Amino acid sequence: MEFKSKDAIYLQIADYVNEHILLGRWAVNEKIPSVRELAADLQVNPNTVMRTYEHLQQSGIIFNKRGIGFFVSEQAKRHIKKQQRERFLERDLPSFFRNMYLLGISPDEITERYQVYLKESHEDE
Repeated sequence: MEFKSKDAIYLQIADYVNEHILLGRWAVNEKIPSVRELAADLQVNPNTVMRTYEHLQQSGIIFNKRGIGFFVSEQAKRHIKKQQRERFLERDLPSFFRNMYLLGISPDEITERYQVYLKESHEDE
């Protein structure tokens, strides 16, 4: 995993976990990798992964079964989509709109490209 400089590493790891959940790689009530396993896979300090898991647990995305490990909560996808939607609308979309304006890209052109993206991305499934 390549880390970006603008977001805290634990939040980038949270995005990684969230993506796995949204893509169905880790299902509801399924055990996710242990703190040590994920730290080794991502080559980060286990304390950083623990901070990620605490954050995700507070957000209702995962839960801990004492002595067994962390699991995907039943409401995980709903919580993830709500959080990421808010972040996208507040942080990413204004920058996106600014770039559209500066580069003279029309909403119609974006719609066209989005339709192509949807078509191409569903061909893989």
